[in-house]
Amino acid sequence: MLVYVLVLVNVVLLVTGQLLFKLGLDRIGALTMHNLLAVFLSPLIWVGLVLYVIATLVWFYVLSRAQLNAVYPLQSISYILALILSIVILHEQATPLRWAGTVVILVGVVLVQLRT
Repeated sequence: MLVYVLVLVNVVLLVTGQLLFKLGLDRIGALTMHNLLAVFLSPLIWVGLVLYVIATLVWFYVLSRAQLNAVYPLQSISYILALILSIVILHEQATPLRWAGTVVILVGVVLVQLRT
């Protein structure tokens, strides 16, 4: 059970890192050679990177205790979390087709996790 909780922690860390990357880049502008230094000095980008390092350590723990083919599909939860957070925090738009695709992915994850 702990392994599955840690997979969820890993997903939250990764999605939060992506959200921070996006927020940092939105403040700086599109990545170019001229603002590369500003991107790498952005506190939001750095916090996102730290979250990625922590997520990787959590993932190492998970992989040391579970089969990859059992836990890796669970990371698809990140699709729904990223979709929801992009709508709520970034005020992005999600089309019905995007929602449908996300639901199809999640149904696939449930099917993969079912024991036969």
